[in-house]
Amino acid sequence: MHDHSEILIDLALAEDIGAGDVTARYFIPAEKRACAFVAVRKQGVLSGVGIAARVFQKVDPDLTVEILIEDGNQVAAGALIIRIEGSARSILTAERTALNFLQRLSGVASLTALYVEQVKGTKARILDTRKTTPGYRALEKKAVLDGGGTNHRIGLYDRAMVKDNHLVSEGGIPAIQASILQLKTEKPSVEVELEADHLDQVRAFLTLQGVDYLLLDNMTLPQLREAVSLRGSRAKPLLEASGGITLDTLREIAATGVDFISVGALTHSAPALDIGLDFTPI
Repeated sequence: MHDHSEILIDLALAEDIGAGDVTARYFIPAEKRACAFVAVRKQGVLSGVGIAARVFQKVDPDLTVEILIEDGNQVAAGALIIRIEGSARSILTAERTALNFLQRLSGVASLTALYVEQVKGTKARILDTRKTTPGYRALEKKAVLDGGGTNHRIGLYDRAMVKDNHLVSEGGIPAIQASILQLKTEKPSVEVELEADHLDQVRAFLTLQGVDYLLLDNMTLPQLREAVSLRGSRAKPLLEASGGITLDTLREIAATGVDFISVGALTHSAPALDIGLDFTPI
């Protein structure tokens, strides 16, 4: 997975600071030193702490930046995450960019943790999707892991995911089988997932060799249970439920016996976790 965090930090600082922080320059004395804490305002799960710390250090390498709580930790309102000491100007210049990363990624981790909690006691694991903020995929997928979730494919290169839009060949099942065998021969490390919209497709796809996953798209609870029954005791394909998943429906879906439940909302609709920066006397 390509981690573009340093590039993203540079871009974020460039768009925010531009030709210079005029507020800090004209209203904060250059010699003023300060101590500040990044603090959580609402309960959640942390992700992006290291990224936020890097922002402060990039703005001013002379700042003392101490991480107090690491990624993946559940925190209560009031928890102090990072301590920063040094130039008041530098702290204020870095503040918004650091918080933008931290709030966004902790929001993803916190929402993931809610979904993971709902399926406890079942075999189902919560998956993310490719519905990520462009450029932020590595960061957001790590945030899903920090929240207790599991990563789906990273991109188009590490798993073949054959959906209805790809099934345009008139060769039917034999053509799909030939394509799977060719892929597995040329790229044995790449997994194969087929999307099934109805149970007849599940039955047909279960006759194929080399299928690692079946995506059960927008199926009802009875259909999901039937798909699990059709798969039987074999180890593969693993079954992934997808489409219209909410916190309210999650438990029932997990109880059908599927192996995975993929949720696009983890990354495309996670609300930011409320995190702020507070100054304190040195």
